[in-house]
Amino acid sequence: MPKHISPDHPDFFIVPESGPDFSLETLAQKRGLWPVAGTDEAGRGPLAGPVVAAAVILDCNAIPVGLNDSKKLSARRREALYEEILATATVSIASSGPNHIDRRDIRKASLDAMRRAVAGLTLAPAHVLCDGRDVPPGLICGGSAVIEGDARSLSIAAASIIAKVMRDRMMERAAKIYPAYGFDAHAGYGTKAHIQAISDNGPCILHRMSFRPLRQE
Repeated sequence: MPKHISPDHPDFFIVPESGPDFSLETLAQKRGLWPVAGTDEAGRGPLAGPVVAAAVILDCNAIPVGLNDSKKLSARRREALYEEILATATVSIASSGPNHIDRRDIRKASLDAMRRAVAGLTLAPAHVLCDGRDVPPGLICGGSAVIEGDARSLSIAAASIIAKVMRDRMMERAAKIYPAYGFDAHAGYGTKAHIQAISDNGPCILHRMSFRPLRQE
């Protein structure tokens, strides 16, 4: 049976005031679980495009400075950290597209993308720190759900940056293929301009037809 970090550990749910740190990874290492990967996703809420997940194993001796929840960083800083993470860490990326999301629902599609991202790591982790309330089913090792993980774990924060930057790049490319929707401006989220574009042009293949207001009751 895979080992899990106990959620009742006194340090488990402490959110560092100064931002994410390496304490959860260190705790796992002390319990003989090494290496440790962090995994996170980007794009659960949009009306269009994939949900993208990343898994990251940081090099303890080369952790990029300034890792944080991707939502707390500027686009320029995310891009710079993205390159640093790729240059120093073991990284894997996976995604679930609109059809997958519509067939299974966004939660299951997100967890499956996280599972596949972990499975794609070239260095097999002994444990995975998973952002959110769920451990993806079918992980290749044990895992722990870490609420607000991107604000607490450097590994999860790194994964959040990789997933966010990759998804933004994918939506920028989608904007060139489907220019009527302005995906480069809103990344598929339900902005007023996006809703109007759907009204004017109808949905395209990238839209999640199970999401309101696209869903037909």
